[in-house]
Amino acid sequence: MTDLLYIKKASQVITVSGSSEKPKSGKAMAEIGVIENGSVVISGDRIVYVGTDQAAEEFVNTQPETVTLVSGEGKVLTPGLIDPHTHIVFAGSREQELEMRLKGAKYMDILKAGGGILSTTKATRAVSEEELIAQTIKRLNRFLLHGVTTLEAKSGYGLTLEAELKQLRAAQKLNNIHPIDLVSTFMGAHAVPAEYKENPDDFVQLIVEEMLPVVAQEKLAEFCDVFCEEGVFTIEQSKRILEEGKKLGLLPKIHADEIVSFGGAELAAELGAVSADHLLRASEQGIKAMAEKGVIAVLLPGTAFFLMTEPANAREMIEAGVPIALSTDRNPGSSPTESLPFIMNLACLTMKMTPEEVLTACTINAAHAINRAEEIGSIEVGKKADLVLFDAVNYQTLQYNYAVNLVDTVIKSGEIVVKGGAIC
Repeated sequence: MTDLLYIKKASQVITVSGSSEKPKSGKAMAEIGVIENGSVVISGDRIVYVGTDQAAEEFVNTQPETVTLVSGEGKVLTPGLIDPHTHIVFAGSREQELEMRLKGAKYMDILKAGGGILSTTKATRAVSEEELIAQTIKRLNRFLLHGVTTLEAKSGYGLTLEAELKQLRAAQKLNNIHPIDLVSTFMGAHAVPAEYKENPDDFVQLIVEEMLPVVAQEKLAEFCDVFCEEGVFTIEQSKRILEEGKKLGLLPKIHADEIVSFGGAELAAELGAVSADHLLRASEQGIKAMAEKGVIAVLLPGTAFFLMTEPANAREMIEAGVPIALSTDRNPGSSPTESLPFIMNLACLTMKMTPEEVLTACTINAAHAINRAEEIGSIEVGKKADLVLFDAVNYQTLQYNYAVNLVDTVIKSGEIVVKGGAIC
């Protein structure tokens, strides 16, 4: 007999319900389904009741199962947070680049000089799969402590077939051993490695002819991503890689228009990409095209913050009808943070998103950005029981107390994995 887990009388339950078929956009992003003095009941790994506490007690009293009680008094209950864009599986660190940028060096200058992504590639190639897993577990633990229950993990720090497969296999193993669910994306087109600097088309050929078929055959990824940017991969190269990935069953995502307006948003719309990410310099035409095709904009305000540049124009995108998701962009060079709640703060403070919109962006819309909205992203009967209790009396407090971790309890697949702010 399965015990019931009864989360009783939270100050607010934020359901973000009613949008599992398509992501929320426009004014709907502010509709988050607040239940005052609400409760949730879980059986196994599934939610079986959502509603007021009075009705919850009546429901529980009719069930024969043993009940485990979790007090939600004085706390806000939300869906488990979802991070739809990370580069979490890597080795090494790049703290020296911060000082370089403070002295005036630009991100692309560092990359062209052999630093940036290429520096992490060198470190990642040098370690074993076991060491890669050990380093990544520490980051995953910090994500969990900040309320993240599912995240996307990209490759792209290998840039050879062997090293890319090492990253993807490490992510697959981490998905099996860590409470956080990892959704894998192949991103062999993250940078042109030094050995192909003079012949980037040859590297594109390697990705298309050797890497993509093996990744697809071994089912190591669900998505294919490309850094479509001036000085990295052209529109034509990006299109070729993503179209070949689609033929093999890998859904397209694009790092688009981060440094300059380059046409990445337009390409995302043309290909029917699941998401276009970054978009700091996306054109008005690109934003309009994304809205028409329903492409999700995954915005990364922490990256703009850390690189000391203007963030994406979230308000323009929301007004245009583009669904927005948010992410840490966890990586060693431009966004070394595991705090998705801080990213939510930045979305309010630097992109003028509302507290309601950022909750939508980090739950149901983020779930859509990784093709998981039928299972997670909202608190609804039948969905997986991925939930977070925040030590806050209302959801506005989550954005009012910036850079403070208010996570008290994390429930993953019906199991309590964080309690009192500590991993169980």
